Parts: sequence; structure tokens; C-alpha cells
Amino acid sequence: MKIPRLLLAVITIGIFYGFFKIFFGVILKQPIPSSLLTMYMFFTVIGVLMVLSFTVEGAKELMSPIKNLLENPQKKLMRNIVFGIITAFAGFITYQQVKPSFEAPLELRTIHPAPPSTVSAYNKSYNLLTLENPFRKYKKEDPAKFKQLVYEGGEVYFKNCFYCHGDKLDGKGHYAHGFNPLPANFMDVGTIAQLQESYLFWRIATGGPGLPKEAAPWLSSMPVWQNFLTEEEIWKVILFLYDYTGYVPRSWEKH
Repeated sequence: MKIPRLLLAVITIGIFYGFFKIFFGVILKQPIPSSLLTMYMFFTVIGVLMVLSFTVEGAKELMSPIKNLLENPQKKLMRNIVFGIITAFAGFITYQQVKPSFEAPLELRTIHPAPPSTVSAYNKSYNLLTLENPFRKYKKEDPAKFKQLVYEGGEVYFKNCFYCHGDKLDGKGHYAHGFNPLPANFMDVGTIAQLQESYLFWRIATGGPGLPKEAAPWLSSMPVWQNFLTEEEIWKVILFLYDYTGYVPRSWEKH
């Protein structure tokens, strides 16, 4: 049975759409951004139409159902129904594109929420503008002790943090795909390389619930680690993060 070219074009485009969704979403487990999917489908539609209308006869066969629908007076009712469906579908797509969404974008948090000037943790108040890692000084004063502190920070990390942030600190831990936004990729130059250690202390100690209101609804799944780790363990983990990635924490004096 010969399939009409217009129907064949619709089926082929639908197959490509399903392929992109399954390949990226199911096989690669990487949801494809809508803008990228739109671009892929644009070229797919163009390619399918070019193939099916490559010859004059093919182009006429492809367009004949549309021409018949538009020009045949006996198909006025069908024409109005089709136009109504197309208009309603276009309106639905437009609404889906412009309606407000409370879902976080499926990407890393590239915009860091502004920290408060002071933060409360461990029943104390910290001034984030002056707060420093108490162990950072040992990098120059006692390199052997500093190395041991980094090692201990690594132990804390792999006992508590790598499940989400990954064993390579790239945000690809075992549970990473269950979160939105994804866990921070510390290897990315846009994360800890741009931050002070006091910022990391704030985010680790107070977790997602410690985010300011303006950060919502991009909530974080970060636990309130002050409930599980000591203050010293958090500072050691921060040492480990910068040592492993090779980044230097920013400081108010230098920046």
C-alpha cells in the first residue's frame, strides 16, 4: 500500500521527534533543552520536505492534499475544522512557551544567590565579609599540617558529599539526576572559583533552607550540614574542594 507523501512526511517527522526525546531523555538520561529540540526539528522538517519534494511529481503529490483542501468548495467544512485545529494548536504551544513556570531550569546554578552579611550557624553569628577559613593559614605556616587537613577534608567529602557532587567533583554523583537544579560542578570555573570560602561555609552549613528568599523558587536540596558535620569538618572540606580542583578561593582583599 502506497502511503500518501503528506502522511509520510508527518510520520517521518514524528519518528524523528520521538527519536530525539528517547535518545536524549531515556538513553543518555540528559533532557534536551527545548531550544535545541526546536532547532533539531526545524532542520528535520526542512530535510524531510526537501527529500519528498525533490522531483516535480513528488512536490505535486506532496502538496495535492493541501491544495485540494484549500481550493475544493465541497470541503469548506473540513477546511474550517482544520483551520480551527491549527489555530487552537498554535495557541496551545504559544501558551506553553510564555506561561510562568516555577520549575528550575535543567542546568547548573550559574547565578549564585547573594549571601547575607551575617549568618547564624552552630549557635553563633558569623560576619561573611570578614569570615576566613581558620585552616587556610597552614598552607604557608605548616604545609605538612595543611596537607593532613586537606586529606581529612577529603575523607569527609567522600563520606558525605560525593553521592551528589561526584567522585570527580563534577556534579555527577550517583543521585545527581534526581535533583533540579543539578548539584554544583566544582570543576566548573563558574562555581567555587568565583566564590570566597566564607560563601561556601554559609552554603554548606545552612544548606537549601538557608537560601535567601530571592533565590526561590530555585530551591536547593543541599542538607543543613551543621546538623551533621562539625564546624572544623566543613572548613576541611572547603580546603579539599579548592585543593582538588586547583582553584584559589577569592578574597575581599584581592578582588
